[in-house]
Amino acid sequence: ERTLLCLTVLSDHLLKSHTPGSAGCREADPRLRPQFWIICQDGLTHRDSVSRKRALYLLKRCAALSEEDGFDSRSSTSEDAGETLFKWTPSKSKPLREFWEDYTLVMETLEENQVHVVRPVLNRIDTLIQATVNDSEGSGLFHPSWLLCVYQRMFHSENKSLMREGVCHLLQLQVLQQPAFAAAFSQFVVGSFMNVLSETSLFCRSPGQSVGDCPELAVKLQVFLVSFFTSLPSEDRGCVLFQLIQQLSSKHWCAVPLLFVCQAFSHLPPSPLLKISGLSALREVLRCTMITHQVLLRGAAQCFLLKSALSLTDVSEVTVDDMFSFLMHFRADESLCRGTELWNELCIWLSEHECSFKSRILEGDFTDDPTRKETIRAYVQQEVLAYLRVPASTGESERLPDSREADKLARALLLCVDMERRRLGGETGEILGSLLSPLLDTLSRVYANIYLPVRKSDKSLQLLLRLLQLGTKPCGQQKEDEVMFAIEQTFLKHVNPVQDFILRRLCGELQELFDVERAELYLSVLRQLVVMCSSSSRCPKNIQQFAFPKLIKYSLSVLLEPAQQVPFVANQVSKAVSMASMAAVCELLQQGGISMRADTASALKSMNDYFCTLKNSSQCQSSLGNINKSLMKPQLLGGGSDLEAQSLLQQDWGRIAANFLRDQWICLNFLIRTVGISTSVELSQVPETLGAALSCSVEALALLPSDLVLPVLTFMNTLLPQLVHDQEDLCVQAVTLSWELVQGLSTNAHDFWPALKGFVSMAFQHKLLQLTHGQAPILTTALKKIFTDWLELSQSKSGVFGVLLQHCCQTWLPNDPGSRDQAAVVFSSVFNHLDIVTEACVYGPVLRRDQRRLVLDVQIYVEQLGAKCAANAAVASDIRDDQLPRTCVLTFLSRLDPSDQQHQRLMEDLVLELMRKDNLISKSKVRYYGNSLQHRVKNRAWQTLLLLLPKLKEEFVATLVNHVFEAGFCSNQASVKYLIEWMMILILVKYPHHIDKFWSCFNFDHEKTKTSICTFLSVLVHFSVIVPHVEDKKVGQLRRALDVILQSCFNHNFSVRLYALLALKKVWSLAEEEEEDDEAFKGLSSVVTACLNQAEAMQSTGNASKNWLRIQGHFFFGAFHPIRDYSMETIFHIFPSLSELADDEWIPPWKFEKLSFFPESLLIPLRNSAPELGQLQAGDWVQQDQSEQDKEERWSEVQKKITPWRSGVNDQEPELKLVPAQRAARLGKQHGTLLVVASLIDKPTNFVVSGLCRTCEIFGASGLVLDSLHHLNDKHFQSLSVSAELWLPLLEVKPVELTHFLQVKKSEGYCIVGVEQTANSQKLQDFKFPEKTLLLLGNEREGIPANLLQMLDVCVEIPQQGIIRSLNVHVSAALLIWEYTRQHLIAGSQEVYSQCG
Repeated sequence: ERTLLCLTVLSDHLLKSHTPGSAGCREADPRLRPQFWIICQDGLTHRDSVSRKRALYLLKRCAALSEEDGFDSRSSTSEDAGETLFKWTPSKSKPLREFWEDYTLVMETLEENQVHVVRPVLNRIDTLIQATVNDSEGSGLFHPSWLLCVYQRMFHSENKSLMREGVCHLLQLQVLQQPAFAAAFSQFVVGSFMNVLSETSLFCRSPGQSVGDCPELAVKLQVFLVSFFTSLPSEDRGCVLFQLIQQLSSKHWCAVPLLFVCQAFSHLPPSPLLKISGLSALREVLRCTMITHQVLLRGAAQCFLLKSALSLTDVSEVTVDDMFSFLMHFRADESLCRGTELWNELCIWLSEHECSFKSRILEGDFTDDPTRKETIRAYVQQEVLAYLRVPASTGESERLPDSREADKLARALLLCVDMERRRLGGETGEILGSLLSPLLDTLSRVYANIYLPVRKSDKSLQLLLRLLQLGTKPCGQQKEDEVMFAIEQTFLKHVNPVQDFILRRLCGELQELFDVERAELYLSVLRQLVVMCSSSSRCPKNIQQFAFPKLIKYSLSVLLEPAQQVPFVANQVSKAVSMASMAAVCELLQQGGISMRADTASALKSMNDYFCTLKNSSQCQSSLGNINKSLMKPQLLGGGSDLEAQSLLQQDWGRIAANFLRDQWICLNFLIRTVGISTSVELSQVPETLGAALSCSVEALALLPSDLVLPVLTFMNTLLPQLVHDQEDLCVQAVTLSWELVQGLSTNAHDFWPALKGFVSMAFQHKLLQLTHGQAPILTTALKKIFTDWLELSQSKSGVFGVLLQHCCQTWLPNDPGSRDQAAVVFSSVFNHLDIVTEACVYGPVLRRDQRRLVLDVQIYVEQLGAKCAANAAVASDIRDDQLPRTCVLTFLSRLDPSDQQHQRLMEDLVLELMRKDNLISKSKVRYYGNSLQHRVKNRAWQTLLLLLPKLKEEFVATLVNHVFEAGFCSNQASVKYLIEWMMILILVKYPHHIDKFWSCFNFDHEKTKTSICTFLSVLVHFSVIVPHVEDKKVGQLRRALDVILQSCFNHNFSVRLYALLALKKVWSLAEEEEEDDEAFKGLSSVVTACLNQAEAMQSTGNASKNWLRIQGHFFFGAFHPIRDYSMETIFHIFPSLSELADDEWIPPWKFEKLSFFPESLLIPLRNSAPELGQLQAGDWVQQDQSEQDKEERWSEVQKKITPWRSGVNDQEPELKLVPAQRAARLGKQHGTLLVVASLIDKPTNFVVSGLCRTCEIFGASGLVLDSLHHLNDKHFQSLSVSAELWLPLLEVKPVELTHFLQVKKSEGYCIVGVEQTANSQKLQDFKFPEKTLLLLGNEREGIPANLLQMLDVCVEIPQQGIIRSLNVHVSAALLIWEYTRQHLIAGSQEVYSQCG
């Protein structure tokens, strides 16, 4: 900044004309210094606007001076000066001048930071680029770095839309397909371009794209990178790609941009670009960048990165070990898991390149033969041997080996087996036997060989565990898996020694600090063995029969030992291992599928006695003596000389103690469900024991870390129903504290969702939902308060309400309801929580176009990739869509049986609640707009009512009819009107005896009904559907329909007339079919024919013709059939999409089918039987009521001319009654043909409007156009305008009507002039105004909209010398009006005077 300031101050001295012989001055010329131009380019892209202006000033000054002096940069530059950024030669003076003029225009325009101003100038960038491409003299006159400054400036814009515009322009830059330009731009792409791509908002959906579409910019990015890399010189591609990957790990990238950049990499054409350093860079991206992202997006990005690595890795530069070390960083639960397309692609890729990998030098291998190649199978065999090769045990305690080694080897084993089966088709068992023989040998000796090193046994168990875990395919793909079956059969032969070894180790041998994590390994292996044996009939030994009782008895003996005054490591570790062992046994037994043997049951009885012992405290409160017991931090023997053990004690003992406490609750939770407290205490003490247990659970919520409380919540789930009547206060305390804990986890996605589901199962279980306010007033009030908080939390965290709704819907109406009486009892609880159902029907927050909405859109896009993205199979499906609550409750309602009294009662209560909500919004004084929250709530309510209508009883519908008809008279948005009209049609079809109430709607005062009568006329358009259901008097009903339609045909409102003519056309066609009673319609024939002829005559009357054609082709009156198209697809997807509702209100049918409890058959069709309606696109005719303040129909593009001087003028002033031309002649004034249009002025103040009015009147404008003439009635306007409105013709043209108004004026010969700074705007002092000029003024902030800019004949700008580059719209208008007056009226007057003289 200081350098630019100094250069600007000294510019008069440094940049001045030089005489041809002044060599000294030439040497001081900054134009010859590359550093000067580097400073200028840095200044042009500086964050400070003043610095940018200074740099641009210096550039313009240099260009002007170079042309003036005839400067020749070639002859003035020494050979060692380096690359010249600014070049000038006299022979190319004209194109150089034009280039720099365009360049400065572009840079100046970018200062505006407004898209509508900048977009027209973008073609000048293309001109600059083309000039640079076409230049072929020497090394080129235009250095590409100047173009980079333009993009850099756009990328740094504060306006995100302008930033996006710059990115899109660069992505479509065709010149980058030329190798020279691609190489010149490469570092810019690596640096600035990658930096701007990290902006999440760039990847929002473009207008016209649907939810689930790939963002437009992401598609362009894929095409751009392919063409860019193809254009780069082949020797540069690897280096550039490596730098791009490094950019991904150089800073934290948000999930969305990282995902689409990785996807773009995966589309690059296969070529050997990445060496070992490239794989290391990709590994760094996996390690650092993705740790905090959403799981699904993180998994998808991993999939794309792996695909990129497979297509871009130079296998001749990496070894097999390098590749498997790289694959180790892809998580099996997120991306790389067996059974997916990605896994199969990897197997094929490894097979194809198996003999192409770089040879690795093994330890002790002194041969250096580059032709020696290592197969995958040989690699795996060597790695298994090396993995199990461990040094002899020293006898000292040691940490558990790093599990990543086992993870890497297990994945390599599984890939090798799948490769061999795919390639050779051999016996899987034989392949596994040859690969796993060292491991199987170790496992067979693990119990008998007491001299086996602990490290070797640990590593063998780690590998066993990872093989069983990684070999399992994701849920939904558990078909015949020959590999997994062979693995299990192989390991089943070695279950006995492994089990005996684990039992021996758990029962007394684990006493060191490092043994705590070792115990976790043993218990994990034991779990896998139990699951494996339970699914196999060939299990040689029943683990449950021998292992479980032994573990429980030994663990209880350790826990019952008296506490030591000074805790030692061995004692505390033994207790931690014992409690973990009992918890593992309880979890395995709770999973089911394992029969309970007598000795196991006896051991569990002893465990139950241990936990359920009552202990009375000094406060006379009972508690369970052996629950919430904590471990004491031990002291190390020998003064803590073992630094590693000391470090473990300091860092991990808190987690060990927390796990010890959690394991107690896992045990107690299982025991209270399976054994029961009553078996361990006297019957009289059961209530007291239960209360003590609940008190302990409340205490545990405060003791445990938030991520370990799930067992406590599960325990409360069992206990609360038993205590709610006797100890309600304690139950409320437990529920409230649990909810506060869950709320505190809302920022921790990993722990929040499991805790939330656990809380829902506990607090909203059916036994608590059944409680009425009279039975448990405090608890029910607390639950209502929690539900209110829940709704509030759901506004900021997607998916929260969906968790509750899924649980409640499955509770009230399970897929397997059991007995009828039991189902009725469970369902009855819904009436206590009708507010949950009601809120779910209208739920769906109005989302901003922010990052949260963008992430949801991208998640849907990833989900719709299906099997193409392995993350969809690897990541557990967890729907967190904001539409989930509605899809759940709508599916729930569609499953209700109308013959069931409880179901019928629920539907009726819900209908009344929804009608009440709709009525409250309709009667509120707040006017609601399209897609506002009020509009959406009304639309959702009527959608639900329409869904329930066929299930409602006739008696209840009779009480509902009047409310439906009254809703038709309210001011409604188009989508709501369609639903109300559809509901009226269905009611009249099913219950035609209500037709008289319908006819009475046409008898209301027309001044009160206004255009809402169109709602009822729309129903008559579908009268052909209603008439066949009328039992008798069909002709009479048709005659009555014609009577009310004909009355509306003569309504003063054009919109009403248009609807009436359409209804008349439809109904009259029905009347003509009634040939047996011609007399009934004979008198009407001439009138109807005249009306229809008038409608057809509209074909030649401009705008009215267009609207007549549009309304006839509208979906509601054309393709739509109220009976045939009645389905959930029409109500919730097709209607919203055709009635201009935001796309986040569209619920496609697949979202219903995706629900786990979606029934195979519905009482209401899910999809349309006919596809015609779903194939339509939203039209431009929108049926909508108009408010009293907006009496102009949106289709009516007609200007209103008034003569304000005739309103309230005394008879003593006859000159005010004259038209403007007569007044001007009488008063000696002259009027030009300048028409000033000010309809675009946003929020017009009285000062601006009155000032414009005075200016136009003073300078003789032919008229002033305003957006509304209501301004004239304002007292402040009248005081400031000093009666100018009485002497000036005023017109009212609303902004929506401007397009048509300008077209009309163009046809009348007006030149449309805009006051705007554009790329081709003319200076005010140079422009000659035509006589018939229309001056269009923009609004204060945005100027003239882009759609109107295209209609301008010319843009005029006012020369400015200041910094802020902004004038008030009134001042700008006054300057142009004066210039027009100077050129025409004053010049004309002087000519007349000279002729008279």
